[in-house]
Amino acid sequence: MIRLPVKAIVFDLDGTLYVSERFDQVVWASAARYAGELLGQPAAVGGCELNALRQRLSEERGTLQTMAVAIEAMGGTVPELHRRFAEELDPQPFIEPDPRVLPLIEALGQRYTSWLLTNNNRTLTDKILGTLGLEAAFERVITINDTWRPKPDEAVLDELLEALGCRPAEVLFVGDRYDIDLRLPEDRGCPVLLTTTIDDLMALTALL
Repeated sequence: MIRLPVKAIVFDLDGTLYVSERFDQVVWASAARYAGELLGQPAAVGGCELNALRQRLSEERGTLQTMAVAIEAMGGTVPELHRRFAEELDPQPFIEPDPRVLPLIEALGQRYTSWLLTNNNRTLTDKILGTLGLEAAFERVITINDTWRPKPDEAVLDELLEALGCRPAEVLFVGDRYDIDLRLPEDRGCPVLLTTTIDDLMALTALL
């Protein structure tokens, strides 16, 4: 049980509030097309090279690296990657909301300050939240458009904690990728919860 005096919860979005391998594949296909264009190669080659580069960077740096980091190392940019995502991707056909999520987030929002911090862009985030029925569930939604610095980022985390006006021990971070969503907050002294399934997410009712 999380016994610290939690006053706020910061949720990740993708893989945390929904799980969809089909949509993950669509996102990856878009990134592979961009990588292919950067290399002057077909999308299939771009995807293979992007995956290999991401794995190599993760091994070299000792933590999982994001797709955005690999795209930048390949010569692309995070804004261009997300411009493509915003234009090309429609999550609605690929995401089936779990009916337990909305009541959970609404109930927690009545007891805690609830924010969303995602590496996704504003356009796609709004589409996903609409698909999940969570458009009005969070007091604040922070997307990649706000900083163009993907998680994990020390400055983004420090600005978030300052804006919340809470001590680190009072802010619970919830996410599906420890290295991306949780390692840095935990290093700062925040409680964290790793969720890889919706069942894991539902455990919040018992933990808090």
